[in-house]
Amino acid sequence: MKTRTPIFIHILITVGLAIMAFEMFAQDSGYFSSPFFWGLMIIVIILLLIMNSIGDLIEDQKFTKLSEQEKAEYIREKNVPYFQKLWNSAFKKQSATEEKDILIDHGFDGITELDNSLPKWWLGLFYITIAFCVVYIFAFSVTDYAHPEAELNSETKQMMASVAEFEKTAPQIDLESAKYTADNISEGEELFKTNCVTCHGDNGKGGIGPNLTDKHWINIKEQSLFKNVFWMLENGSPNNPTMRPFIKEGTISGRDAEKIAAYVYHINQEKSPVTEKDGGAAPQGETAKWTTANE
Repeated sequence: MKTRTPIFIHILITVGLAIMAFEMFAQDSGYFSSPFFWGLMIIVIILLLIMNSIGDLIEDQKFTKLSEQEKAEYIREKNVPYFQKLWNSAFKKQSATEEKDILIDHGFDGITELDNSLPKWWLGLFYITIAFCVVYIFAFSVTDYAHPEAELNSETKQMMASVAEFEKTAPQIDLESAKYTADNISEGEELFKTNCVTCHGDNGKGGIGPNLTDKHWINIKEQSLFKNVFWMLENGSPNNPTMRPFIKEGTISGRDAEKIAAYVYHINQEKSPVTEKDGGAAPQGETAKWTTANE
């Protein structure tokens, strides 16, 4: 009669499989802090303990039917620690007597060939990886688990939610408090593509609206180019109703305008202008002489 696996091993394996299943199929549900999850774990552990008690009764009943020699062998095996038995089983080597039974009837140069079984540790890992692969493929096929796009969308939503929460408590940006910083250029470029590129073209080269990369400007309301762009985004153009007051309309926030103004300042002051030869719009307005960004 073989000894049984300890109950704590069954509990650890069951809890581990449950966590893996919840992680694959309900990873965004906050299951680890859910009373339902822990209630389920308690019920499963109680059932395992009941099954173990039933197993103990069956084992005791079988033990009474063993011979004295079988009882002594069973007790000796049961006294060996479980993990030591696992180690011995995984890395067991054949004795000389056992090798005779698995000897293949040919060899070469004094080397004999044995029909050894694969090591149990190797077989165990092999079967575990097969089982995990099946579960993983199923989860990948029917859930969002391990999908890069789904993970990106989830992280983006979390990021945007944190940004929105920050915007609620952060001080509002206006013409006086707006500051140019190079850190805003990349975000400003994305906001520019969303709100401004239709009229002002790619990279601000101009189209329906004027070229934002040259030195000519139709509306000069501030001494600083950065502040002037912010003013235009807030108030719109007195000369062209197409250039709406984005901030006052609520299309963008003052913080967004600060970022767009940083991008426009960058393409106008820190990059070469896009001329007509390069596909840019013709200059409009008068030549502007700007002060530094934050003056």
